[in-house]
Amino acid sequence: MQTKYVVVMGSLLSGIGKGIVTASIAKILSFYNYNVLAMKFDGYLNYDCGTMNPFRHGEVFVLEDGGEVDMDFGTYERFINKNISSKFSLTGGKIFSEIIQKERKGDYLGTDVQIIPHVTNLIIEKIKTISKENNLDVLLIEVGGTVGDLENGYFIEALRQLSLKEKVIFVNVTYVMELKKVGEQKSKPVQLALKRMMEVGISPNYIVCRSETLLSKNIKQKIAFFANIDENAIIDNHDIDNIYEVPLRFLDQGLDKMLLNDLGFNNKIDEEKFNSWKKLVNREGEKNKKEIKIAVVGKYINLKDSYASVKEALVHASNKLCAKLDIGWIESEEFENNKENINKLADYDGILVPGGFGSRGINGMINAIEYARTNKVPYLGLCLGMQLMAIEYARNVCKLEGADSTEFNENTKYKIIDLMNEQKSIINKGATMRLGGWEALIKEGTSTYDAYKANRISERHRHRYEFNNEYRKLLEDNGLIISGTTTDGSLVEFIEWRDSFGIGTQAHPEFKSRPENPAPLFVKFLEEAIKKKVKREDGSISE
Repeated sequence: MQTKYVVVMGSLLSGIGKGIVTASIAKILSFYNYNVLAMKFDGYLNYDCGTMNPFRHGEVFVLEDGGEVDMDFGTYERFINKNISSKFSLTGGKIFSEIIQKERKGDYLGTDVQIIPHVTNLIIEKIKTISKENNLDVLLIEVGGTVGDLENGYFIEALRQLSLKEKVIFVNVTYVMELKKVGEQKSKPVQLALKRMMEVGISPNYIVCRSETLLSKNIKQKIAFFANIDENAIIDNHDIDNIYEVPLRFLDQGLDKMLLNDLGFNNKIDEEKFNSWKKLVNREGEKNKKEIKIAVVGKYINLKDSYASVKEALVHASNKLCAKLDIGWIESEEFENNKENINKLADYDGILVPGGFGSRGINGMINAIEYARTNKVPYLGLCLGMQLMAIEYARNVCKLEGADSTEFNENTKYKIIDLMNEQKSIINKGATMRLGGWEALIKEGTSTYDAYKANRISERHRHRYEFNNEYRKLLEDNGLIISGTTTDGSLVEFIEWRDSFGIGTQAHPEFKSRPENPAPLFVKFLEEAIKKKVKREDGSISE
């Protein structure tokens, strides 16, 4: 079957959920057993997301092959439950790097190298190559930014050209504003944004309208009239708490039937797949009345997108355990200069310290980890959270005063965490960390083994610094458990406390968590948090 394409573009403003819409459409098509994957175009000139600040760009998501990509790829993988290759991430930096390389090699001898046709042809070539290599029935393509942005114009033009020869369905994601003082939704901004899209030669087949409240019939009619499409092709996507419900909402509006008809498909829905997802989404009604509170103590708290995968992994695990989840997002700097603030952690059933880079807020995280260990609060440390767990243990149990990581203090006497040997000669920062999926051996009889129930596992990584083996025996002699290492035993991958539940992993297990397959460490962590809550409420442990 010739691959067909569904292109998702935004108008009016960014950050309104194009990734969720793209993933939801992919999920719908998977219900009908079509082979579907999603790719994304980003106009920035960075080669990839690896050197971007989380405050600026949100989470950097890591793929199995080590690609550092936009956080929307996490959404794609979680919805369709498939790994995606870094080839599916196409940036302006990648495209122009390849164009320049081709020009220098003489591939364009005798011609002026231009946006049209050379850049657009290369984009189309990559689209077709990916489709063929993966034998796709449908390739979903999300265009980052909004129509009218200078940096994504060549991507949009390539897609317009593609639509002249291939079957391409265009989906516009826009935002319907509502004036609360007036109590009325307004379509004029949407109309103006659509006009800009039509000016570049693209008329959308479907318009997905984000809004705070249910889209009114009057607004649907206005937008449909202006866009020259049927009113049924105006899809409501107002705010909800559970993003995994979006595919079901689209199905309720008949998007699946319309889309299949437009694509020329005739498969019947796979009732088993559909009902499985529906049951997973509707599990809210099965949840226990008790609520578990988890504190996420991090350094990028002001932008929740910085920890998108951590949040979703907690949601997946709580859903599996039928537990209500309340996440408290706490800026680690709160615990640095005023140690009394640490007492707010008494309200939580578990403490999680996620990944990050740089020295800001580090001592606040260490204080939170010390609180978890001394008060026997279940703890999970991810990457940086594992490294700080080792530093806290070295300082407060092994009495190595000033123990630190050379990332924060190059002159520390006790280099508990140090730059990996192979990293010391590296100059370039992009794509040079330990990245992607790596196997580890797990020690039986440990909490880590209880979580995975396997001797050999694989998780994704993103880091330059490692547990320093010079201090491995000392920390073990003082009670720290090394519960997992690389397959050759050379690097520490998992550590844990002996007297209470606390696991630190050098990996990022949140990147592999899916609604259908929650991350084992997160499930184990929440199980322990539930146990603590039950014991406290039964009075078997004191506050």
